[in-house]
Amino acid sequence: MPLDPFLVPLLETLPTVPAEIEDIALFRAQENAGAAALAQQLLEPAPPVRSKRTVTIPVHDGVITLNVFHPDSHGPHPVHLYFHGGGWIGGTIHSALIDVLCQERAAGADCIVVAVEYRKAPEHPFPAALNDGYAALLWVAENVQALGARADVITVGGGSAGANLAAALCLKARDDNGPAIAFQLLEIPALDFTFSSPSIRSKGTGYGLTEQTLHSCRRLYLRSETDATNPYASPLLAENLSDLPPAHIMSAEYDPIADDGARYAERLTGAGVPATFSLQLGHIHGSSAFTKVMASARAWREEALQALRTVHVRNSPVS
Repeated sequence: MPLDPFLVPLLETLPTVPAEIEDIALFRAQENAGAAALAQQLLEPAPPVRSKRTVTIPVHDGVITLNVFHPDSHGPHPVHLYFHGGGWIGGTIHSALIDVLCQERAAGADCIVVAVEYRKAPEHPFPAALNDGYAALLWVAENVQALGARADVITVGGGSAGANLAAALCLKARDDNGPAIAFQLLEIPALDFTFSSPSIRSKGTGYGLTEQTLHSCRRLYLRSETDATNPYASPLLAENLSDLPPAHIMSAEYDPIADDGARYAERLTGAGVPATFSLQLGHIHGSSAFTKVMASARAWREEALQALRTVHVRNSPVS
């Protein structure tokens, strides 16, 4: 279908990412300011939750923070581990945009949401962010009783670079015999650093996220070109996708990485993993957040929440 009419004038005002990011601190500050402005103008207010708190956990060579959101209902609750986007170089859980999303998930899917402030490249290149995510998964599994959580229903999710990390985390947890993950919810996922999806070229300019930006992020995130085919960087290229958690994958129609999601769902299904895919028509990369002004963004949100609710019901101890 055509691009959503709301997005046509918006695309003309979106700032472009330079081919080379020389001042990463300035880039992050500008990105965070832009996200704050979008959140105020284009997002519906967050629903209430019982509580939000920040905890600090140790990781290799450092510490990271987690934001933990509890729904306003009796537990124990499923847990949803969430990874924000930002091209592996930016973004933060300490933003209104992520607060709204996490509160929507906690209230709408009646689960505890744990948002991960993983460390960013170029200071912390691949696989630091993934290892931070694995540390967060271990922390959740080790603290289920204190959290009032259910160890048997830990799900993971993320958007864009965060969806890449969530998918890679499922691979790592399988390979390392880590905590069981019940489900993965991948939204606008970037899953192939060789950029072999046809949509990279067909949608690579004119729709906000560009092929040039993807290349810039790759240069900053990966240690070398050989990392591009590492399955923990490019889950789509993993030889073995069997024994992974069921997945629901959502991609935007006008997004350079739209085909990554479709291809991954097909490969998961071929490996015997239950996987569903939906192409969100009329959307660009990131427009799922615009719930105040786009009915289709509200429908996207409901689809994501329903995917989580379905998993929770399917895994309920009550027959």
